[in-house]
Amino acid sequence: MSLFRLNFDTLPVNTLVGADRRTFREVTRGAEIDPSCRGKYRLTRLVRGMLDPFYLLNERRYDRLPERTDLEPPVFIIGHWRSGTTYAHNLLSCDDHFGCCTTYQTVFPHLMLWGRPFFERCMAAVMPSSRPTDSMRLGVELPQEEEFALSNMTPCSHYHFWMFPHRMAEYRERFLTFERATDREREEFLAAEDKVMRIALQVSGRRQFLSKNPPHTGRVAMLLERYPQARFIYLVRNPYVVYESTHNFFRQTINAVGMQRITDEALDREILLNYRALYESYESARGTIPEGQLFEVRFEDLQESPLEIVELIYDRLSLGDFQQVRPAMERYLATLRGYRKKRYEFDSRTIERVESHWGDALREWDYQL
Repeated sequence: MSLFRLNFDTLPVNTLVGADRRTFREVTRGAEIDPSCRGKYRLTRLVRGMLDPFYLLNERRYDRLPERTDLEPPVFIIGHWRSGTTYAHNLLSCDDHFGCCTTYQTVFPHLMLWGRPFFERCMAAVMPSSRPTDSMRLGVELPQEEEFALSNMTPCSHYHFWMFPHRMAEYRERFLTFERATDREREEFLAAEDKVMRIALQVSGRRQFLSKNPPHTGRVAMLLERYPQARFIYLVRNPYVVYESTHNFFRQTINAVGMQRITDEALDREILLNYRALYESYESARGTIPEGQLFEVRFEDLQESPLEIVELIYDRLSLGDFQQVRPAMERYLATLRGYRKKRYEFDSRTIERVESHWGDALREWDYQL
């Protein structure tokens, strides 16, 4: 057991510690750094620079990777933040047919092919053991959403808003839905996504990539163009819960890794707009997903009957023999027994905001208080 673990709320460095030189330079160029965050910024820049020689070694190995012709279409778990995507990701990743982006890969995507065992041990020794938002276990080897890795690989990632929340509107319009992105930016982002998948599958020795990435909810059309045979699992959850939980999640994450401060009122406004952007983008694209490549489910139903729902997913999306992986999923679910779900009580302000901004989702999925 580690004698020293970092506290998520007081991380000494920013997640950009794993960024390549170009990404770090372009993301931080001209950015306003809050005085209280300047020490974290300087340490992040210092450590990142020290890792540059190792990144070059990694890239040389990447350039020599053999092409694989046995890979299967990726599976994308999508849905707004706090809609149960992590639960679904952890459950399906019990199937050892899938390869996933790990927590380690999200922080150090440029140290996957050289020095990984050493750096994994270093990271495991100090990282928090659980997520502060919901107490779910954290581990360097556990599945994680690849947008964090992408934010260290390209300036064209939505997750730079964690560091610079004053620019949330810009990052939403350019890199959440890519509506205002250039063709070059779209291609750069998709090339980084390709690279994340390729490395994850190479390291794990698996054949099919399992993605869990809420921002991809706004990129379905773009992903389908790149991966026409991809499967999509779309989760929805009670919008009242999503609103409250997202605010807590965003606030805690920004406090931990942000380089700027943002008021609660401004944060709430951006959360409401993010939801609308994802909802509208997904609704406009869902009809283009071919038959047999989409499964939509309420998180509450998945949580109530996980094995039954996952069996339906395997059947609908042709993911293989569910009975072979059922025992592994049963073992995972057994580890969650006794987990106490947070109970939410909604004040009049929350109710008014959700109903006025997210009423379409309430009506479509028949959610009520």
